[in-house]
Amino acid sequence: MSERGFASDNAATVHPEVLAAIARVNVGHAFGYGHDEYTLSVEAMFRAHFGEQARPFFVFNGSAANVLSLRAACRPWEAVIAADTAHLNVDECGAPEAIAGIKLLTVPGEDGKLTPELVLRRIARVGDEHAVQPRLVSISQCTELGTLYTAAQTRELAELAHAHGLLLHVDGARLSNAAAALSVPLRALTTDAGVDILSFGGTKNGLLAAEAVVVLRPELADGFAYLRKQSLQLASKMRFLAAQFHALLSDELWLRLAAHANTMAARLADAVRGVPDVELTRPVQTNAVFARLPREVSSALMEQHAFYVWDEHAGEVRWMCSWDTTEDDVDAFAQAVRETAAARIPGGV
Repeated sequence: MSERGFASDNAATVHPEVLAAIARVNVGHAFGYGHDEYTLSVEAMFRAHFGEQARPFFVFNGSAANVLSLRAACRPWEAVIAADTAHLNVDECGAPEAIAGIKLLTVPGEDGKLTPELVLRRIARVGDEHAVQPRLVSISQCTELGTLYTAAQTRELAELAHAHGLLLHVDGARLSNAAAALSVPLRALTTDAGVDILSFGGTKNGLLAAEAVVVLRPELADGFAYLRKQSLQLASKMRFLAAQFHALLSDELWLRLAAHANTMAARLADAVRGVPDVELTRPVQTNAVFARLPREVSSALMEQHAFYVWDEHAGEVRWMCSWDTTEDDVDAFAQAVRETAAARIPGGV
């Protein structure tokens, strides 16, 4: 087992309340594929958080949630507008193209964010049968660079998309972290902001293996059950996925876990700010800290601590905090950063 580190919130443990919820439903027999009373009750919890029109569909992983969202919203000749740093573009191994058959129209955005002006650049050749047709705008909340869209910014993008006959998708793998950082309910950044379809993350916030597509525009739910089955994401023992979300959405566990991860990232950023040769490169708004440091410093740190080099050419690294990151974890790592950086400075201690 590897040492505790800052590589990813995917590396964190499963929250005890989630494991307990799985154990609670591991009694007796229940109809499979989601046709059980327990799963139906959890779907009602989603409606409480996202609105009465919300339709949740549970899947195994975030890539599936994203690709299924695209399949539900787009036809084969249609395209998705996204930031060039989007998980859809960088970290899905071509799944949107290979599985959904959807072209991505990417644009560079500051700190990983789209703006109406950037989106408008990609709404072109509408009605031209020789050109792929834009259909969906996809944003990540939080972005891959740890930054946030406010509710007003999301609403502005939704209004622009709708005015041009497009839809808005949110890759919400870390939506809980965004809502915690902005001190707003989940629906404020989704339903109330005009979002049409959402990938809602659980695995990065204490769950074992459960994500959800939350359809907020009712017509997009038509046929979605068939898409999920065809995409190999229909769980036969659905109650065990539902149980995880029952725990997450009960007693604001989602908020408590995400807020803690955000707090640990802020603590880490404060601890390394001002260390010679260490430069924070992105706003620290959620549970990610991005920094630039000399290659030999990051290499030496990685011998003892797990984290990713984000941009090898720029020397930028990413340090992710999780629901189970402790103050001791942060303080020990920050001390290691200070000592390793000082060791390369003549006369440093």
